[in-house]
Amino acid sequence: MIKPYFPPRPGDPPPLRVEVRRRVRFEELDPLGIVWHGRYASYFEEARVALGDRYGIGYRDFQRQGVVTPVRQLHLDYLLPLRFEEEVVIEGILHPSEAARLNYELTIRNGRGEVATTGFTVHLMLDREERVLLVPPAFFLEFQARWRRGELP
Repeated sequence: MIKPYFPPRPGDPPPLRVEVRRRVRFEELDPLGIVWHGRYASYFEEARVALGDRYGIGYRDFQRQGVVTPVRQLHLDYLLPLRFEEEVVIEGILHPSEAARLNYELTIRNGRGEVATTGFTVHLMLDREERVLLVPPAFFLEFQARWRRGELP
């Protein structure tokens, strides 16, 4: 088992999950014939966008509420290379946090189901003037309450 980047705390609801399936495109390869390391950030983005769309907490949902969620931290652990036309599964996992931030853990599996890459991103919540929020905005607090009650799909 891979050690989680965000260990669960007592009383936390289970993390939210989504999977995105895609094929590696030729333009994503480096001269060695494997996926260029810089592409993994966009793979992670695909899973975060899918998770946000599924649960109604995507970038546009935050923007409508006057909040932006820039990446504060990005971490990747490369374990196995990905190759042209290989089908990959990108799993996005949102972990609960009491702070005004989003903690995403991400796992990419290759066509054989092996873990190829793991990582995480941390996103801060800022207001329109780009000031860091100290507490989550009201709409996100409501979302968290539904999450804790198990009301999310």
